[in-house]
Amino acid sequence: MNNQSHILVHCTRDTAWIRVEGKGSFLTSSGLKEFAGVMMNRGLRKFVVDLQHFPVMDSTFMGTLAGIALRLREICADGAVHMVHLNDRNRELLRGLGLDRLFNFDFDGIPPEEAETRIEADGNRASNARTMLEAHEALVEAAPENLAKFKDVLEYLKQDL
Repeated sequence: MNNQSHILVHCTRDTAWIRVEGKGSFLTSSGLKEFAGVMMNRGLRKFVVDLQHFPVMDSTFMGTLAGIALRLREICADGAVHMVHLNDRNRELLRGLGLDRLFNFDFDGIPPEEAETRIEADGNRASNARTMLEAHEALVEAAPENLAKFKDVLEYLKQDL
């Protein structure tokens, strides 16, 4: 994984803690999506995403988070993605895509003190392309007005696969 960004995770009995450091991008999105899927399959329904050391994110990363939140809603009425320690820029990025409706922006739980596990980037081009497509489809599902913003990206990614 590049040294500019990484994702650290830790699971408690009922919560998956995700700490993002550096830039959130398509490079880290596949690993995040895979981790979230495994945790949901194990029964976790609460995800806390800590963005304290996270200056900016791209549309693939935001779409991956949106996809996680949408899947949680399908699985369980009380499933939730909590965003904590957002800077103004990230909050505005989420709001600009209508994603602020998907996430909770507060959480009163205590972060884990135990060691965390690093999610590695997926260097597989096809896997990254699939993740990018699914992420942008989630952005449109979460807020249909996003179709105009990402129509060309969606078409390109579909052709690329």
